[in-house]
This record gives sequence, C-alpha cells and structure tokens, in this order.
Amino acid sequence: MIALEAVSKGYGGQDLLRGCSWRVGRGERIGLVGPNGAGKTTLCRILAGVEEPDEGRVHLDSGVTVGYLPQEVAGGVDRTVLAEALSGFDQVWELEAELERLADAMARPDADPGLTERYGEVQHRFEALGGYRLEAAAKMILGGLGFAPAGLHRPLGEFSGGWRMRAALARLLLLRPDLLLLDEPTNHLDLESLGWLENFLASYDGSVVIVSHDRYFLNRMVTSIADLAGGEVEVYPGDYDHFLVEREARRALTEARARNQAKRIEEIERFIDRFRYQATKARQVQSRIKMLEKVERIEVDGDSRRIHFKFPQPPRTGRIVIRLDGVRKAYGDNVVYAGVNFVAERAERIALVGVNGAGKSTLLKMLAGVLPPDAGERVLGSHVDVHYYAQHQLDALDPAHTVLEELEAAAPDATHTRLRTILGSFLFSGDAVDKRVTVLSGGEKARLALAKMLVRPAALLCMDEPTNHLDLASKEVLEEALAGFTGTIVFISHDRYFINRIGTRVVEVQGGRLTDYLGNYDDYLAASAARTSAEPASAPAPGRPAGTSGVTPPAGPSGRRPAAALAPPAPVPPSAPARPAPAREPTSPSREGSSKKSGRRALEREVKAIRGRLETIETQIAEMETRLADIGLALADPDLYRDGNRAREISESRRQAEEQVAWLMKEWEELSERLTAVEGG
Repeated sequence: MIALEAVSKGYGGQDLLRGCSWRVGRGERIGLVGPNGAGKTTLCRILAGVEEPDEGRVHLDSGVTVGYLPQEVAGGVDRTVLAEALSGFDQVWELEAELERLADAMARPDADPGLTERYGEVQHRFEALGGYRLEAAAKMILGGLGFAPAGLHRPLGEFSGGWRMRAALARLLLLRPDLLLLDEPTNHLDLESLGWLENFLASYDGSVVIVSHDRYFLNRMVTSIADLAGGEVEVYPGDYDHFLVEREARRALTEARARNQAKRIEEIERFIDRFRYQATKARQVQSRIKMLEKVERIEVDGDSRRIHFKFPQPPRTGRIVIRLDGVRKAYGDNVVYAGVNFVAERAERIALVGVNGAGKSTLLKMLAGVLPPDAGERVLGSHVDVHYYAQHQLDALDPAHTVLEELEAAAPDATHTRLRTILGSFLFSGDAVDKRVTVLSGGEKARLALAKMLVRPAALLCMDEPTNHLDLASKEVLEEALAGFTGTIVFISHDRYFINRIGTRVVEVQGGRLTDYLGNYDDYLAASAARTSAEPASAPAPGRPAGTSGVTPPAGPSGRRPAAALAPPAPVPPSAPARPAPAREPTSPSREGSSKKSGRRALEREVKAIRGRLETIETQIAEMETRLADIGLALADPDLYRDGNRAREISESRRQAEEQVAWLMKEWEELSERLTAVEGG
C-alpha cells in the first residue's frame, strides 16, 4: 500500500530518520512505538505527505487515500462540531448545492425540460457518494466520541483543544481512508470513548498505524509493532506484550553474536600482532588483515536515556488524609456537585473515573486546593502537604520561565546543585535547563511538571492524567515511583493498564454522585457490570453511592464508609460451606462435649472442602498456563499475521486466558488465607 525506501530526515543538524525503509500492507494494524524524540510524529507526517523526506522516496499505490490525525489540530473554530466532522466531503456538498440550484430552476414556469434529466444525474452521484447517510453517520461517530446531541451545533471555538481533537478524529473516521494514521489518539478520550474507538477500529477495513503510549490500547488493537529507534524501523509481529519479550530475545541474541564476533576479532588481531614481522607468516597475516577489513561489525545499541526518580517519602500522617464535607460546586447554572462527601485515608491510591465532563477534574482541583468550593468544607489531615499535577501542564507552569527557573520558583531555598540533579534525572541537562517552558514539547512539559513534585515531600499527590505525553519507558518509571510511594494518591487516568497497576480503590463520578469500588479497574468493571445487570434494582448495589447527602451510608468513627458498602462481598466457593454460628443457649456438660465434637467435625469438613477447592484451582491454573504457552507459540509464528482476523482471535484468546488465570490466582489467595485462619482458629 505504502512504502518508505531509504528515507532520511533531520532538523537542526539532528537526524531523526537515517536510511529508514518500511512498508505498510493492506489490512494491517500496526503500533508505532519508540522513545520521545525518536521521530514517530515525523514519520507519520512523511507517510501522510505533509512533509517531504530529505533523502529517499515514498511510494504510494495508485488510488490509495491516507488520513492523518496529528497530536494538535487547528480546525476552523467558526464551524460547528457537525460541520467540522462533515468538512472532508467538499464534492458531496457541491453536488448538494447543485441539486438545490436545479430544484429552484425546475420550479420556474419557463424551466428547461432538460433540467429534470440533469437533476437525476446529479442526484445519482450524490447518493452514490453517500450524501443521504453522511449526516446520520457523523452524528453516530460524534456521539460515540462523547459529544452530546445538543453540542453538535455549537461552534468549535467554544470547546477545549481535547474536544476539537475529537471532532477532527470524527471527520477522519467518517472519511474512512485506506490508511489511517493516528498520532496519540487516546490522549483526549475518556474510558467510554476509548472503548467505542476500539470497537470502531476493530471493524475498520483499512490499514491503521497508531502512535500510542497506551499499552492496553496497543495490546487490543494491533497485530504488529513497529519500533522506531536509531533512525530505523524494526517490525515485530504480535501485540505490545509480545514485542517486549521478542525485543529482549533479539537484543540478547545480538549481544551474544557481538561477543562471539569480538572474541574472534581479538584472536585474529593477536595472530596478526604475533606474526606481523615473520616472513614465513606474511601471507597468512595479509589474509587475516583483509578478513578484518571485510568484517561487518555487529553493533549493540546502548539503552536509550530514561528518566529515573523516586518520590520523596512524606512524614507519617493521621489516618484521614483529606475530607470533603457537603461540598457544592457550580459553574453558572451548571451545578456539578450539590453537597458531595469524600474521604481519602493514608496510603490509599484512588482512581477517579467517569465520562468527560462528569466533574473528575473539578473534584481533583478541590481536593488539591487549587479550586475553592462554593459551599461545604475541605479538611486536610495532620502533617499533610499536597502536590497537584495538572492535566494541561501550562496551567501549572509559567511559560516565561526557563526550566531551571520553574524549579527555583517551586523551591526557592534549594541549592542550584540539587535542582540541577533533579532536572538531570528527568533528562534536562546542560543547556536544556535554560530552555523556556513555552518551547518545550508535550513530553518535556510532563517531565518538568513531575520534577516539580520532587523538590519537597508531600503526603497527598493529586494527579490529573499524569501519563499523557510520556513514552512507554517513562510511564513504567512513573508507575514504579508511585508504587513505592508511601503517601496517598488521588489520580485521574484513561490508561487502564496504569489504573490496574496503581489503583487500590476506584471512585466513579457520574451525575454529581460518587460511587466507591474497592480494587483496581478490572475489579471496578466486574462490580459495575454485576450491579447493572445481575442485581434487581431494589437490592444493595456492589458500589454504594458515596456522593450526595442523604444517600451516603453511615460513616464509622474515622469518617470512612464501611468496607461492605464499597464493594461486593467476596464470592464464597460453592464447595466451601459457610461455618455455622455457635449455639447461644446454655448447655449441659454432655451436650457441651457433643457440641464440641460437632464443631470439630464441621471444622474438619470445612478444611477438607477448602483444600479440595484449592486442588481444583491449582489444576485449572496449570491447564490455563499450558494453554497460554501454546498461544504464545502460535503468536510467535509470523505466518499467523497474514490473516488479521485469526491473529486478533488468538490475541483475544490470550487476553481471556490471562484474565482467567488472574481470577483463579485471586481465588486461590483468598482460599489460602481462609484455610490459614480456619486451621489457626
């Protein structure tokens, strides 16, 4: 479909692409990955024809259309949302205008009889180009991306950059080009819109190249990974998880070959040095010198620079870190919260989820203290300082400052040496500390915002989309740093892998109400699905509302809702009957002895049931791990990816098997703890 042949491209003396060759075939789903600054956006712009390469050529099959969604869009702010989505169909609208002119002309008394035939021809072309279905299709796509019907006729200028990006994405999806290039499409989507986009792309019949730092999204969407590093592209079949394993295997193989080659070269050089001046060995020496000249040295790429940091550990706080009591917030007539309550305790990691516009960022800003509530009370616990990471870094950064000045403003008492050390760990070294904030890339602003959180310890981190604009390697470092942080974290993220890795509690924000779920994102999905589909409306829901007054369950002494009100009860294995409650009425000595024997027998039966269930689970886990190994072998076969549907089916099978293993392991751990408690009792 499209191919790059020995393409090179550079800016300001820095080469991003060096002799890069790559081809994209029909029906392929490719994830383009690489560290920040590797040239992924440049490569997409060259594929889209927006930029020309310095060297090499781009071959595009005749008739192939290419659609490109950049990270930042500059759509017409005067157009409505619907008009922007429909703006790629100029020919259709010209035909519609001509139909209107012909209809007006045909209505005149002296109309030319030939106009009827002309009207029929134009109408046929208009219908063939989808003129009658375009508006309905546009509304469907815009609705899937989160636009309310009432907002479709509002000017784009009234929306934020993220919503304008959605309108541009809708325009592109409506055009349905043969090759779809999406540069960070997930950055401005909430979880519901992200799920809709995944379903749309799964049925898309063209080729798709996705630049994304969302590991979960890549695993679900792509059948191969194109790794851009060192100015060249290397393709790995399979999803992102398979790519990580295969890349390490290839790197290990290259390192082994390089070591063997170095050893062989050393032996040859030793022979040359030993016999260089012996006439009887002159021919052998010259032969080996020529051999060395022909050797193509195997180069092992060094690890690219990565950020490295740990959050400073805060002082120990009280149990309650922050509390909102009866908080109200409104923007004009739009009441976001009317008397909401919220409590965060020490060491909790709380993910706020919900559709865009539900009020997640508003809640986080009130928790962070950067947005005052209209009514109600915000109470910080003892020894609690707060760090706030804004979704849009310029909201929290001064564009006129240099990188170093921005850190100095956050910690005026810190020495330059300490500040430069912190900046160095975020890849700001040398003259880079003198760059103005206004010229930084999205990834650099994200790193600087994180660096500001390290200058002083804080017990509460409020983070709004902290993974946006970070490459996958940097996200992994951030995950590790947050995992090792002993304070409290309240965060918003659309990255499901990140929520699963960090979150211990999920709070759903919907309609001005907060609903608590214990566990990570997968636990939240399971509990939410059970609440909406499996339980009658009158039964207590797995996640109890914890937002509006009059609905919040009674708080305990600490102000925290009971755990039973936050999550569904742990499932009891069918083979493990509940332990009977002890009798309450007085008993005679003989009856008491009989009761003890009966209790021991009941205890023995319970232990036996638990052990039997544990053995069954262990057998199931072994079977699933064998199945996963077989699936891994299938995914490692390059021929599999000639059939995109088959590759997606097998990838989905692996995902389901991994989820099944996770649930079995969770049940095994719960039963093991229960067995220990029963035997100990």
